[in-house]
Amino acid sequence: MCAKVRRRKTAMQLRGWKYEDILKISEMEKDCFPLEPWSFRMLASSFDSESFCGIIAEDGGEIIGYGGMTVAADTADIDNVAVAEPYRRNGAGTAIIARLLEIARDRGVKKVFLEVRVSNAEAMRVYLKSGFKGVYARTRYYSDGEDCLVMAKSLI
Repeated sequence: MCAKVRRRKTAMQLRGWKYEDILKISEMEKDCFPLEPWSFRMLASSFDSESFCGIIAEDGGEIIGYGGMTVAADTADIDNVAVAEPYRRNGAGTAIIARLLEIARDRGVKKVFLEVRVSNAEAMRVYLKSGFKGVYARTRYYSDGEDCLVMAKSLI
């Protein structure tokens, strides 16, 4: 029998990424997305772009989740959202997405897009709850041949 993962209650706080967070983010990236994680270098290069915005969720000073978004003119792409296993289903992912959407609105974004593996039902549930709708699928999008669903949310 599998042991149950204990869900942790959290006094979560959100803040912007700092450069010193990248090592922890890259470790979480490997845990959450083992097939295609962003590398340390990819995460670090996000700091070179004024169009990128990164949000961290913390509990007691510990990073429990993160999300990143790239804004281009009046559209934005949510590049990644991840929450550590013990903190899932406690609202951290929803809070990260809400903050990214708030920032997108403040920057004049009209539509936000994201891509999700078709097998990632838990993430799709969070995105649907946040107001995203499926737009179309990209077949064999990921390196392992899995399809992705492109989702979008209008902010106007």
